[in-house]
Amino acid sequence: MNSEMLNEVLTNISKDLEIEVNKTEISEEELLLAIAARVADLMDRDAGLLFSYLYRLDISEENLNRVIHTPSDDPIAYRIARLILNRQKARIDSKKKYKSDLKLDGWEW
Repeated sequence: MNSEMLNEVLTNISKDLEIEVNKTEISEEELLLAIAARVADLMDRDAGLLFSYLYRLDISEENLNRVIHTPSDDPIAYRIARLILNRQKARIDSKKKYKSDLKLDGWEW
């Protein structure tokens, strides 16, 4: 992932999951570990809030179930974090792909 996309993902996820990252430069793995730590904390303290975040982040129940029920050596929080990170990357790619510079008269808010 290039640094521009990584920064955009970091900005979105920091806001969406209330994660504080005290670095201006962060690697994808460091971001993944920060997300996993937040997911693990929410799993322990407030699973309902975690599921609310997952819903708002547009993580499908099907993908979540697949990740949870697929055997892996990785901790569940890490696997969910990877799901979140991949979904955010897909959202950014989609926004860039379908971005329109079209301005319609009368549609300004």
